[in-house]
Amino acid sequence: MTGSEKSVTAQQLLNWTKGTWLSFFEDTLIEDLSIDSRKIDKPLNSLFIALRSSLRDGHTFINDAYEKGVRNFLISQTVDTTLFPSANFLLVKDALVALQQIVAAYRKRFNIPVIGITGSNGKTVVKEWLYQLLSDSYNTIRSPKSYNSQIGVPLSVWLMKPENNLAIFEAGISQPGEMEKLERIIAPTIGVFTNIGEAHSEGFLNTRQKINEKLVLFRHAQKLVYCKDYHEMNECIAQYTHQLNSSNDHANPLRLFTWSYKLASDLKITNVQKGLGRTDITARYQENEIAISIPFTDPASIENAIHCWCVMLLLDIDQASIRQRMMTLQPVSMRLELRHGINDCTIINDSYNSDLTSLLIALDYLEQQKQHKHHTVILSDILQVGKPDAELYEEVAALISRKNIQRFIGIGKSLYKNKAAFRKYKKLRSIFFKSTEDLLKNFHLLTFEKEAILLKGARVFTFEKIDLLLEQKVHQTILSINLSALTHNLNVFRKHVAPGVKTMAMVKAFAYGSGSYEIAHLLQYSGVDHLSVAYTDEGIELRKAGITMPIMVMSPDAISFDRMIAWKLEPEIFSFRSLEAFVHIAGTLQVEAYPIHIKLDTGMHRLGFMEHEIEELSYQLEMNRCVRVASIFSHLAASEDAGMDAFTLQQARQFEQMSAKLAERFAEKPLFHLCNSAGIARHPELHYDMVRLGLGLYGIEGSGTLQNELKQISTLRTTIAQIKNVPAGDTIGYGRKGIAVDEMRIAVICIGYADGYQRAMGNGKAHVLIHGKEAKVVGVICMDMCMVDITHLPEAKEGDEVIVFGKGLPVTMLAEWAGTIPYEIMTGISQRVKRVYVNED
Repeated sequence: MTGSEKSVTAQQLLNWTKGTWLSFFEDTLIEDLSIDSRKIDKPLNSLFIALRSSLRDGHTFINDAYEKGVRNFLISQTVDTTLFPSANFLLVKDALVALQQIVAAYRKRFNIPVIGITGSNGKTVVKEWLYQLLSDSYNTIRSPKSYNSQIGVPLSVWLMKPENNLAIFEAGISQPGEMEKLERIIAPTIGVFTNIGEAHSEGFLNTRQKINEKLVLFRHAQKLVYCKDYHEMNECIAQYTHQLNSSNDHANPLRLFTWSYKLASDLKITNVQKGLGRTDITARYQENEIAISIPFTDPASIENAIHCWCVMLLLDIDQASIRQRMMTLQPVSMRLELRHGINDCTIINDSYNSDLTSLLIALDYLEQQKQHKHHTVILSDILQVGKPDAELYEEVAALISRKNIQRFIGIGKSLYKNKAAFRKYKKLRSIFFKSTEDLLKNFHLLTFEKEAILLKGARVFTFEKIDLLLEQKVHQTILSINLSALTHNLNVFRKHVAPGVKTMAMVKAFAYGSGSYEIAHLLQYSGVDHLSVAYTDEGIELRKAGITMPIMVMSPDAISFDRMIAWKLEPEIFSFRSLEAFVHIAGTLQVEAYPIHIKLDTGMHRLGFMEHEIEELSYQLEMNRCVRVASIFSHLAASEDAGMDAFTLQQARQFEQMSAKLAERFAEKPLFHLCNSAGIARHPELHYDMVRLGLGLYGIEGSGTLQNELKQISTLRTTIAQIKNVPAGDTIGYGRKGIAVDEMRIAVICIGYADGYQRAMGNGKAHVLIHGKEAKVVGVICMDMCMVDITHLPEAKEGDEVIVFGKGLPVTMLAEWAGTIPYEIMTGISQRVKRVYVNED
């Protein structure tokens, strides 16, 4: 394939999919494939693919994509094309199948080495490390992040360009039959099977079936790298290879390239020596002794590095280059980290690599930060082979200019040399430095205030030094919130809700301690219908930060009703007093049909209108033009408890009777909603028009029905401030409550009750995790510190990370220790604890 751009036309899509034109305007070039109307970069040359899933139907977003300038659509149901003049609509039976057909046909244009990677663990790390190791020798394209699914793989392969001479793609499956589709798309010439484990085993009968399904990826490959020390995998591969090479339709035999610690193999590992921050690995290869060193010591990194070593040997990379490059391997972080910075800034740190594909993903994430009107990008030279610098930075400058960036700071000799490419965009203020050190010397001349800042740089540019200056200075305890896990939890509940049922998400109490704006923004971006906060001030802050969706205020104060109306917040009305007060303000401000939410008391006896008040309430609402009832709702008292189901159903019957009587006088039926997270899980018959998601979003579902499907979104971590040995008989902490019966080694960790770590968890009741092992709390919890027993942890040292809750230590356990509920633990995390937001999507 020749040329610098794709030469795929709309008419070719018709030929590849065997679809039909519902409407055809012109035969345009197709450069981008889009499945998300929120992330469209080049609309005129994009194909919007209306995918259907159990959660959403892409056809409902056609208008959004059209409004953004898209004129090519792949659909699987008829639409009224008169609403979209000048657009091409290609109708197919199944849009996902058509997407895969398009990319499989596109892949056939390339005759280059393509590395396909599968396995249970390590796929993404091996892919990223191969990219790091081989980019000096090849113009390489790879899967962005962990795009290894039925949708992710075709979107990855579509990124191949004529200038590439090597491609690296990963493939993951969860069901039999899926790999056959991915093999047609990737068509790897070289395979890597990392290992086999328990990940994604639910869809398979046993381990052997899973191995054989994954092996389908290599049915037309020429070479396959794997470790012989996985016994079942080795047996399956040997059998599969024999059958494949014996068949008549396999012209080129599949050659195995094996490595092992103990069996005869192509690369026989003879010695592994771990040192301080590095591992030296020696092996026999083609009767010679060869060696590498890597800057890691953990078993997974050693295994991943050896897989990469094998691939480099297959590609005939010389030994000196292999040794030099292996020692420069960098940790792989597939996360975009969002944290609070100086002067009310938001910092997005994405400094694990720098290339065009990951830059586009990071810019999309930056564009979502609507809480700031001003956006800044700090970018290093892109270490990319195969494209002239002038052409590369023309493309980067054009991309930056399309993404509503106000300021661009370029760092590196290449960017400095090509600054004219950016300066031609007059709306973009651009500043350039030849090195990171130059920027640091001039940092005091730059102003960063109330803006979102993307840090995007190759590791060698040490952008962590810039991050250190930009980050808000707070103490070492951090609450890390995984936004991808929250999206996962939202989708778990969505799967249990019928189509058309709306979702209200609770972000009161600082989003259960997780940070209101960041959570609210993600929920708005994910298409949740309503938000709910406790107080007016919370809602106003969300409005100021750019949240535009409907927001219900659950505990409105009558003195703030005028501010609620000014900021378009919708009050919960639970008494005649609150109704009278709101109507009075609404009348004064001359508003009509303002949306309100009526709370009914069906047995919870907290807030709400009682049954005997419904007749009078109906009359008052019917006679008043100032307000419109947007929804009627009540609250289940014990939806999580099967022993209380009779009471729950009694509440539901009373709610239905009261709401029906109330709504019968309205011209427009309000939304009815009753279910909280546990109610969604256990009472599908009570979903009505809308459900309310609270603690379930954050990974905790009180009934346990869906708990195994949810992910805890938060990790609270701190560090060891000091380690000391305490003689037998000495006491530890206030009140001398902690006693060292024998000589004890303790760690003082940087968290106390002022951070939300409750005093009830002291005196050995609770433990933390250090190096994955339990360390019990000794003595009482102090205001800013507490002490833990690490006598059994000789490897622990000052500065080490401590997990307070997270993976392996759920927040429900802390609640049990403290004699309370998870809500109290989560909402009790102090605001002085730094929040860091992680996005893996």
